[in-house]
Amino acid sequence: MIVNYLSFIILVILCGIGWLLFGEGLKAEPPQLALPIAWLIGSVLISSAFKLAAQWERALVFRLGKFNRTSGPGVYAVIPLIEQVRVVDTRIIAVDIPRQEAITRDNVPIAIDGVVFLRVVRPDQAVINVQNYMWTIVQYGRAALRDVIGGRTLDEVLTEREGLGHQIEQMLIKETEHWGLEVDGIRIQDIILPEDLKKVMSRQASAEREKRANITKSEGDKMAAQNLADAAATMMSSPGAMQLRTLQTIDGLGPTASNTVVLAVPVEVMEAVDAIAKFKRGETQN
Repeated sequence: MIVNYLSFIILVILCGIGWLLFGEGLKAEPPQLALPIAWLIGSVLISSAFKLAAQWERALVFRLGKFNRTSGPGVYAVIPLIEQVRVVDTRIIAVDIPRQEAITRDNVPIAIDGVVFLRVVRPDQAVINVQNYMWTIVQYGRAALRDVIGGRTLDEVLTEREGLGHQIEQMLIKETEHWGLEVDGIRIQDIILPEDLKKVMSRQASAEREKRANITKSEGDKMAAQNLADAAATMMSSPGAMQLRTLQTIDGLGPTASNTVVLAVPVEVMEAVDAIAKFKRGETQN
């Protein structure tokens, strides 16, 4: 609520007018001070009759304890000493749900907290029907949070935060139907697990990652072997393919002097070459 400068300004103006009218009378005897005092009291009452509400505020006016009307935003007037005012903020409010312990359906204790976003749409209902709607929504949110967590397993709690928030939101909307409140959403902030459970989940995640890595590696080896088999079949079907591959391999070694190229020749080929050489030498001698 913004500071009500309007009443103060009106009081100053009325006091200034009273000083101009009764300034000399203030120096007179006490019996003649009744009129200036009455003017001062009237000025205070008149200034307190005018109120100012901001754009996001609504003023509930109670006349002799009974709700009379809703005023604001802007300037509004009340009857001094007869009407009282209760100002309500209608902007969206973030209400924190404190961290608390809850037990999941599979008996795992966790600590969880959240935040509720709401705004007042019926200020009269929010003030009259509920003693303290901020405190009440927090308590109901805590109870709803425990109920929802108790019906879910740990895996569901960790993977379905949005679904949990939506379920709690529906429960709050149903309960606050006559509270003059509108729940805009609820979000789960932190989920704290026991330390021993964290270690177990870490080992499980590490084993799962190693499993996926081994599967990926085996699939890669399988694809590589299949490609090599296809290449071998292609080379067997084309006699020149092996020679081209051999030449490409030799060319890929580069012209560096430190590289040594060893060509493996089958024994049968060497024996055939040796037999041809011996046959040539025999023909020469004859």
